[in-house]
Amino acid sequence: MLLQEEQYIIRWLTQYGALAKTQVIRLLKDLPPAKAERIIRRLKRELMISDVAGGYYVGVDSLTQPDQRIILAVWVLLEFIDRVDPMAHYPATYPSQLFFLKEDTGYEIVVLYDGEQHLTRLLQPQDELKYIFVLPHIAMAQELVLPSAPCLFATVDYGGQEVPTVRFYTEEGGRRNATL
Repeated sequence: MLLQEEQYIIRWLTQYGALAKTQVIRLLKDLPPAKAERIIRRLKRELMISDVAGGYYVGVDSLTQPDQRIILAVWVLLEFIDRVDPMAHYPATYPSQLFFLKEDTGYEIVVLYDGEQHLTRLLQPQDELKYIFVLPHIAMAQELVLPSAPCLFATVDYGGQEVPTVRFYTEEGGRRNATL
């Protein structure tokens, strides 16, 4: 029988595909990192998960290709993880990548690359739903047609590090300003 944390890991890797090992450790927010690493090692030993891309990622199948949009969305999710239940986040409907509940409000994370500004028109806002747009650079936010819902913007900058810096911006009076 699997421990609850092991069940979480299997569920996350099944629904998102391969994730960076660092992300899985941080998703297990209530455990010390050393214990989370032991759980990952045990799941590997039991052949329930595998190393992907030389061990940087883990997945339920060693042939899984990491989806970079999901990877970016999970980095953004991790900024809120202390207020998100382990079972309160899951894949969203296209063009969004990830949905999560935080304090009775739903958030959809939408990762857009250059040239994909038109995808915002496919979003269908609902009550109590907010959007977080993950952009390659904040200047791209000026080109978006935004849904009629509260929106945040984020950039994810690796800067040569394993764990990237996530910066948030909000729209105020037509200008985008950093908020932390």
